[in-house]
Amino acid sequence: MNLKSVGKNLIRVDAYSKVTGKAIYPQDIYMENMAYGKTLRSSKAHAYVKIDTTEAEKVEGVLRVFTHKDVPLNEFGVIFKDHEVFTSKKVKKIGESLAFVVAESYNACDEGLKAIKVTYDEIPGVFDPIEAMKEGAPQVHDHTPNNMFHYKLRTGNVEEKRDSYVVAENTYSSHMVEHIFLQPEAGLSYIEEDGTLTVVLATQYPHYDREEVAKTLNLPEEKVRIINTAIGGAFGAREDISLQVHLALAALTLKRPIKTIYKREESFLAHSKRHPMVMKYKTGADKDGYLQFMEAEIIGDTGANASWATNVLRKAGVHATGPYHIPNVKVDSYAVYTNNPFAGAMRGFGATQVPIAIEQQMDILAEKLNMDPIEFRLKNVFRKGGKTATGQVLLESIPVDRCLEEMVSYSKEYKKIKEEKDQNPLKKRGLGVAASYYGTGYGNGFPDISRATVRLLEDSKIGVYVGATEVGQGAKTAMVQIVAETLNINEADIKLVSEDTKYMLDSGTAAATRQTYNTGNAVKIACENFLKELKIVAQKELELNAIVGLELEEGEIYLSFFPEKRISIKALSEKYANKVEAYGEFVAQTTTMDPETGHGAPYWPYTFNACLVLVEVDTSTGRVELLKSAFAQDVGRAINPKIVEGQVDGGFAMALGYALFEDLNLVKGEMKNKMFSKYLIPTSMDMVDIDTILVEDPESTAPYGAKGIGEPTTIPVAPAILNAIYDAIGLRILDLPATPENLIKAWKIKK
Repeated sequence: MNLKSVGKNLIRVDAYSKVTGKAIYPQDIYMENMAYGKTLRSSKAHAYVKIDTTEAEKVEGVLRVFTHKDVPLNEFGVIFKDHEVFTSKKVKKIGESLAFVVAESYNACDEGLKAIKVTYDEIPGVFDPIEAMKEGAPQVHDHTPNNMFHYKLRTGNVEEKRDSYVVAENTYSSHMVEHIFLQPEAGLSYIEEDGTLTVVLATQYPHYDREEVAKTLNLPEEKVRIINTAIGGAFGAREDISLQVHLALAALTLKRPIKTIYKREESFLAHSKRHPMVMKYKTGADKDGYLQFMEAEIIGDTGANASWATNVLRKAGVHATGPYHIPNVKVDSYAVYTNNPFAGAMRGFGATQVPIAIEQQMDILAEKLNMDPIEFRLKNVFRKGGKTATGQVLLESIPVDRCLEEMVSYSKEYKKIKEEKDQNPLKKRGLGVAASYYGTGYGNGFPDISRATVRLLEDSKIGVYVGATEVGQGAKTAMVQIVAETLNINEADIKLVSEDTKYMLDSGTAAATRQTYNTGNAVKIACENFLKELKIVAQKELELNAIVGLELEEGEIYLSFFPEKRISIKALSEKYANKVEAYGEFVAQTTTMDPETGHGAPYWPYTFNACLVLVEVDTSTGRVELLKSAFAQDVGRAINPKIVEGQVDGGFAMALGYALFEDLNLVKGEMKNKMFSKYLIPTSMDMVDIDTILVEDPESTAPYGAKGIGEPTTIPVAPAILNAIYDAIGLRILDLPATPENLIKAWKIKK
């Protein structure tokens, strides 16, 4: 395939505005007659609560104190409406919104918050998901059991293979972590001249925000407008709404622009976290190194609110096998309410936690079989034409074997570094590998729809209107390159609008690694339809019989077998601007899962990768230093290779923090570490230069063969690091994070 724009390292279309400081974030926006708002949040994890705002409303400068009594429909949530805009009777976690103080200044807001009288009647809470599942445990929600979701997967007969030649059995746990995006939540709301209620903020899904604001305030959706600013990171945390309704309610009531900016500690309280999971695994293989069975119980703590819990724990259950063919599988995954901070979407969406278990199980089995861990994986990986444990046939673009094979040569190179002489005797080096896979999209038969409109504008420009939110992943650039390729035009001639619900169609959320595949397909289809419409008006202007033989190239439409018949896009735009447009829609094909067997085709396509790391462990301090890393990422076809490499770097850094640094220090629902000075994340000094390999195996259903890779790049890193730690010091880390303190403690117990 001869491609001109796809595959080119086009400079990101949003790069200039960001590196020069011209990009507009919510914090940057001010309006005349603007007031300010701040939220009062609960300090108890489980309690009945009463709020008296009488004195607060008397504070000089305070305009209004909003509570649950002011909200027409006091509920919201991405799947289950188990959040309240403001708590009405019972708080279920620390940080719940109790009231919103609006005043002439932030100082007046602070004084108003202090004057609110809050009375708590504390009741027992539950902070361990296993305890929460027991009969008689405190109930987080009065009318919903704590054990709020159960996914079952049954394939083959596990009972017959329990006595396999080698068996590994362990219980692993992952911890709750923060998204730690750089830009805290902020926003502004105001009423337009035509009465439209507008909210300006940074969000992953503007159309969902519009729906929630409209429902809670009892407004028609067409009277609500969401404008997306530049976004300083998201990673899943901007899917659930936070300040949207607070701002909208205040602006609607006071008829003034209202602004709020969260400080870092409030940001920690306001949005979701990654689901902590307890994962009990038992896995067996025969003497030739072929996997025979896997049994897993996965318990996910969703905290006080469901958010995406059902989808996350379903995804964890589906991906529990890793990218391996296992003939006999039994998985039970549960989502459980507790009084901890609520968990939701975070990069990997359930597929990030389970490799902590399955990839260590793979190394344990390989060691028992005296096999090389890469060789053992290659014996068992998915192959084209094979099936997943859910019964889904893998028809094409399944290059996990190629990803692992790329690790072989690097493994030989890294082993030489590992075995170098004259090393500090207190520092031990180890090599670790992991592979992973990730299913694209919402999944489970959910209507995963993306829509786009393409329009001829003035001055020869082509307008593309699509809800492809740019959260830093490069979506805008990818869409521009897809448009340029499909229409055979220059990228500079494209105007992409993806920030405003007034102008753009709903293309779904910027999550689940779905924008390149789903929305890219919608954009491509819209462009193909637009090209046909453009050729029709060109046919008319050129006085031709049909559009057969018409081609678009270098800004002109011409008849391929008589090139003298041609007309420029500029000439057409002078006559047909805003009159020629086309619509495109793409719906991902997945099926619902059988409730008893868990079988079905829940996702497509799947993306694969493999990661190899060389670490050095200081046995005196517990510090783990990365020395080298190789990362092979299946991309289908890279729309923009440099952006893909950037995603690998970013995903790796996030996973490095997940494995070795980040710790909320959660104690009875309270995050003790909710500021940068205590919640440690990797810096550039902790990173390594990654040897990145892009593995291309185009997917026929994808736009130009391209798959999404935003989330998968995070998944194999942590288990590879844990396997490397074991290789270095013979210590198997079963519980994250492997901080120096935790590692030294485990090391002393081992010694």
